[in-house]
Amino acid sequence: MTRLEFYDPSGTLEVTVPHAPRLASLKGKRIGFVSNEQWQAYRMLPMLKGLLEKDFPGIEVLPVDAFPQGNGLIGNEETAALVKRSGVDAVIVGNAA
Repeated sequence: MTRLEFYDPSGTLEVTVPHAPRLASLKGKRIGFVSNEQWQAYRMLPMLKGLLEKDFPGIEVLPVDAFPQGNGLIGNEETAALVKRSGVDAVIVGNAA
C-alpha cells in the first residue's frame, strides 16, 4: 500500500479576540448590516431585513446601506467607529463570496 503525506501550508491562527457573545433575544434590539457586496448581497440582505422585521416585532433593523459597503470599506476604522456611534446592539456581516 502506498502512503501519501501532505503538508498543510496554511498554519494555525491563535484567536486573541473572541467574537461578541450572542444576544439572548432580539426583542427591542437595533440591528445593522455591514456588507462586502458579494454574492447577490443587494438581493439577499434586504430580504433578510424584511424577514427579521416580520418575525421579530419591535426590532429595529437599519437600512442595508446605513454603513459603508464593499470589501475596501468595511474593515477600516472609520466604518467601525460609525457602527459604534450608531448604537446598534448587533451587526450582521455579509454576504460571503
